[in-house]
Amino acid sequence: MAHPQLFLRKNEDKRLRQGHLWVFSNEVDTKRSPLTQFTAGDLVSVTASDGKILGSAYLNPNTLICARMLSRKPSAKLGEKIFTARIAKALSLRELFYDKPFYRLVFSESDGLPGLVIDRFGDVLSVQITTAGMERQKEPLIEVLVELLHPRAILLKNDNPQRELEGLSMETELAYGELPEQLIIEENNAQFKIDIVNGQKTGWFYDHRSSRADLAKIASGKTVLDLFSYAGGWGIPAAMNGAEQVTCVDASAGAIALAEQNAQLNQVSDKMQFVQSDVFEYLKQARLDNLRFDIIVLDPPALVKRKKDFKAGYEAYRRLNHLALQVLAKDGILVSASCSYHLSKANLHEILRSSARHIDRNITVLATGGQAPDHPIHLSIPETEYLKTFVCAVSETL
Repeated sequence: MAHPQLFLRKNEDKRLRQGHLWVFSNEVDTKRSPLTQFTAGDLVSVTASDGKILGSAYLNPNTLICARMLSRKPSAKLGEKIFTARIAKALSLRELFYDKPFYRLVFSESDGLPGLVIDRFGDVLSVQITTAGMERQKEPLIEVLVELLHPRAILLKNDNPQRELEGLSMETELAYGELPEQLIIEENNAQFKIDIVNGQKTGWFYDHRSSRADLAKIASGKTVLDLFSYAGGWGIPAAMNGAEQVTCVDASAGAIALAEQNAQLNQVSDKMQFVQSDVFEYLKQARLDNLRFDIIVLDPPALVKRKKDFKAGYEAYRRLNHLALQVLAKDGILVSASCSYHLSKANLHEILRSSARHIDRNITVLATGGQAPDHPIHLSIPETEYLKTFVCAVSETL
């Protein structure tokens, strides 16, 4: 059965024809298809102004991104059939790269399931549903996940602020099974205890795994400063690969406690120290104390969450990189990263260049990094490419 039609204004179909999956509320012809006639989660046929149907989508009339495309077929439905096909496809792609079940299984639009993120932690799944359209279908989603993966537990991690914008509950829910008392994952030959109920986002950040592996290869004999360390994803593999000493700094007491436990789990506690501190304040004091580190990892949370925050966020990134360079040893390595979509790779490049010149240091990029293969990039959706990393050699000016 055909869905109700959502008509676009004239010339507002170009981006969709090029492969993007979002319809913004100001692109809708509200005279032909008033948004007030729809309710959150309704399925619609997205129609260009000339009457050509572009495909099917689910809709929320109350949000800026008011529709998200599901298929170029006009009558596609979000449910068991789509879930089975697209999750199985995502699974086959993950298994090309990872021989153990520790990865992001579904990355929203990039895997054809907008509004859905699933992280796989062995036999436990942490699921984030961020849209009303996906929320409507959570029961068939859970059924497909159980049938396909036979998990021990499925947690709906509902504390994402986007849910509030969609008018959804923010209460985390155990949707299936029973959580183990302790959950341990594996990454880069290390084990990590994680807290998926109270931890950040889904409980772990798989996206940097490739860059973290690269860092571990160059850490032997070095002193490493891991800033915004969370549970030790950068620092612990470095210690395991011969780093002389690793210092982890994070403002969260819970993160520091997890990192300490993970150091013990991987038998590298003797090489590590942990500091609960605001990173800006730590760097200022380290400079005053004349501390120097051979390698500094600067991996902050998103400091530019919205476009309007760009100016303040850019300044925060600039200050962090400037301070980090001041406590980097002569001929040191700076790993500088940003997960802010609105801070471009070119922006971070300029921050590094200008910060190094300000203190009369020479900086060269040895390597660049981005999202691991379990965070695929949809080439028609720039928003799916958010992570950028520069590995830089820093030296005295010539």
